[in-house]
Amino acid sequence: MPLILFNKPFQVMSQFSAHAERETLSDYIDIPNVYPAGRLDADSEGLLLLTDDGKLQHEISHPRRKQPKTYLAQVEGCASLPALQQLRDPLDLGDFVTQGSQARLIQEPEWMWPRNPPIRERKNQPTSWIALTISEGKNRQVRRMTAAVGLPTLRLVRIAIGPFSLATHPVLPGEWREVDPAELEK
Repeated sequence: MPLILFNKPFQVMSQFSAHAERETLSDYIDIPNVYPAGRLDADSEGLLLLTDDGKLQHEISHPRRKQPKTYLAQVEGCASLPALQQLRDPLDLGDFVTQGSQARLIQEPEWMWPRNPPIRERKNQPTSWIALTISEGKNRQVRRMTAAVGLPTLRLVRIAIGPFSLATHPVLPGEWREVDPAELEK
């Protein structure tokens, strides 16, 4: 019953079935019968958990048992204190209201790998980085949240799911490692 931590590169699909235009998980992981517990959009990068255990997959991704997920978002504009507070509070996105989250302004991480291709940069528009931890995970939720407070996301990297993070379990984009599923219970 492996639990796999995979650092999903930009533009890779969170699926094993073939895609006409993009790489998929099968281009990186050759372990039979493992499936992602959750997803990351093609234009998002970072940590993805995979397992061959259906019960564990359900435990990781079920809405009532959602593991907290931490993202680093490079956003267009300067993140103000009021915008950060809006991200911390429940936020009405039209079709649902988010739960409260943790949001803070951070410096650009020195350890962050370059994105290929690089984000578009506009000389007259500054960017800033936000660390955002949520416990739900609706479709494109972080991007929608930052856009709702006037800070469109340019780059989104998930760095942690529950007890697993790229800091404690380092893997570079396209790399994976096996971990003990018992760590989820801690």
